[in-house]
Amino acid sequence: MSTLYAIPSPLGGRAQDALPASAIETVRALRDFAVENAKSARAFLGGLGMPVRELNIVVIGEKQDLLEPLRAGRSMGLLSEAGCPAIADPGAALVEAAHREGFRVTPLVGPSAIVLALMASGLEGQRFAFCGYLPREKPERDRRIRELERHSKKERETQIFIETPYRNDVLGAALMECCGDTTRVCVATDLTLPTEEITTRSVAQWRAAPPKPGKRPTVFLLLAR
Repeated sequence: MSTLYAIPSPLGGRAQDALPASAIETVRALRDFAVENAKSARAFLGGLGMPVRELNIVVIGEKQDLLEPLRAGRSMGLLSEAGCPAIADPGAALVEAAHREGFRVTPLVGPSAIVLALMASGLEGQRFAFCGYLPREKPERDRRIRELERHSKKERETQIFIETPYRNDVLGAALMECCGDTTRVCVATDLTLPTEEITTRSVAQWRAAPPKPGKRPTVFLLLAR
């Protein structure tokens, strides 16, 4: 049976360092890919030594029907720009369509910024929620932060969220403004890169030296007490 493979891609660095050998072998056998970004997909696949010019690479959203390879009996890959496809990335609709038509969907092992950040945070790992992007405007964002903090305290549940890199520092400042002193916040930046920084502190501690990850990929985690 033809299979849709969900392929994690590097958060930074080389493709060979992001996937185990078994996953790389599977990817190298494919010739059809639905991708978030064509340029980064070509770089990823080329880094695995694949003949990029011979591959069928289609950007999600530029073509309505992406399942043609599966219907023709060919397995295909779903590739995000960074991390795991369909998690804080496009691709979920393609996975849903594959299931709807009875095709096998197989996730490959690879990096997930959300999971890596949680692993290294020291926060609650039994109960957690990924909340995606918070509202952009300050009143709505502050209201949402306070809602997440209340829910976290009630359920003892880690809240995980991300931001467009150029607004990271604004979000960090909002957390310091809205959250209580004892709430713990983890800021995980440049995961898997040589410049990786993962720091967990109480809000009271953070206020002495507020988080400023700058325009680098960052995951924020919050656990209220």
